Amino acid sequence: MFREMRRKKQMLSAAECADLLSRGSSGVLALAGDGGYPYAVPMSYVYDGEKLYFHCASSGHKLDAIRRNPKASFCVIGQDRILPEAYTTAYQSVIVFGDMRILEDDGEKRTAIEKLALKYAPEDTKEHRHLAIERDWNGLCMLELTPEHISGKEGIELVKERASEKV
Repeated sequence: MFREMRRKKQMLSAAECADLLSRGSSGVLALAGDGGYPYAVPMSYVYDGEKLYFHCASSGHKLDAIRRNPKASFCVIGQDRILPEAYTTAYQSVIVFGDMRILEDDGEKRTAIEKLALKYAPEDTKEHRHLAIERDWNGLCMLELTPEHISGKEGIELVKERASEKV
């Protein structure tokens, strides 16, 4: 169902993909939007090694799209160094394909928002984190993306750099 990568030398391993997803701070969520148009939106997220979690408002284009069709892709760019002399970039990216789910259960929502809060404010106190979550709880919506397929790729320039480092 998912296409095989053509440039296998540039493929990231599963461990490299997981690392990039864990380190990344944002990505672009793509959904089937209104009128058959793709809807792609930048999102903060957290990856717990199994699933990705996002927060959003409790209504809007994103939720309407998910309710119509839960299939989604999410792209994270981990590196994108411009190489002007070669008219290219040295990049690494990961794309996750899977199904989105709107978390309705308060326990699931709480667990997901805690993971997100810990990622973006790891030095915050538990008390302050709890207060921040409570303050926004009523309007909070949490989304879960369960990966069905994950693939990662890096620019050929990075492949060459790594090969020359091994010599």
